[in-house]
Amino acid sequence: MTTATGVGSMPGDDADAYEEAVRVVLGEVPDLPFLPQLPGRGVEASTTGRTLAVVADLDADLQPAGWRLTGSQGAPGADHRRARSQLARDLDVLEEHAQGWSGTVKVQVVGPWTLAATVERPRGDRVLADRGARRELAQALAEGLRAHVYDVRRRLPDARIVVQVDEHALPAVLAGRVPTASGFHRHRSVDAPAADAALGWVLGAVREAGASSVAHCCEADAPLRLLTGAGADGVSVDLDVLPAAGYDVLAELLESGRPVHLGVVPTTRPSTELSEGTVADRVLRFLDMLGLDPATAPSLVVTPSCGLAGADPAWAREALRLAQRAASAVDG
Repeated sequence: MTTATGVGSMPGDDADAYEEAVRVVLGEVPDLPFLPQLPGRGVEASTTGRTLAVVADLDADLQPAGWRLTGSQGAPGADHRRARSQLARDLDVLEEHAQGWSGTVKVQVVGPWTLAATVERPRGDRVLADRGARRELAQALAEGLRAHVYDVRRRLPDARIVVQVDEHALPAVLAGRVPTASGFHRHRSVDAPAADAALGWVLGAVREAGASSVAHCCEADAPLRLLTGAGADGVSVDLDVLPAAGYDVLAELLESGRPVHLGVVPTTRPSTELSEGTVADRVLRFLDMLGLDPATAPSLVVTPSCGLAGADPAWAREALRLAQRAASAVDG
């Protein structure tokens, strides 16, 4: 059965908006609802802040240049404490509205390489610059994810859990395109074996905690084979930018029953009206190009092309509704 979900972020900037986002997600994509992220609430609710709230045994604070590790456990900054507290409150809201949930639910975190390319070391510059620091950060993320999955399962004991690992910066990390703090240079590229190891720790932790994983990268040069080879059960991509070379990987995944989250719904309201039939036709054309029948691709998931934080609330709801209705139309 073709299903639908969202990538993760939703519009809104306060607690009331968050509660409404949870209601929208549970109502519009009931086959695969997700824990919403509302970066409009502030840095602690950004994708990086949310992930640092999950990381175990490492503390951080907020500097003018962004998030920075403190270098000592037990010394989180006020913003890091707020990020952890807000994640707990967000899970409380999900638990309240999804009591007795027996289906699948998705949570999202930033992956180890995107986190290393975003967060600074205690003495400045990105964690990416230090092999030891990036290994420590990846292992702390893996350990924190185990606890995070257990916490979600404690709240929703009958639910099956999917962890989406966002790696939008991974192509830049592999190609040596991440700028240094000065902006005048670029960090050295990371080779595939090193990238595979850190991803393997994180994705392996998800598996050990009894959850499944989907690696999300909406860049044109998304390294799909690296992500799946490192242990991701499936991938999440933006069909608008995916090159033809990526189609073979998606075909292999679908043929083997592994999930493919296909971004086909615009993240902001289009200039012309969009119907579920139009979206479904696009998905069917994609399957036809792969030589697959919808009946042979039951692990396909229809999604917006990326997060919906920049959309107006009405379009965010409509985008999820379109994804759900298009998924139903694909199945006929």
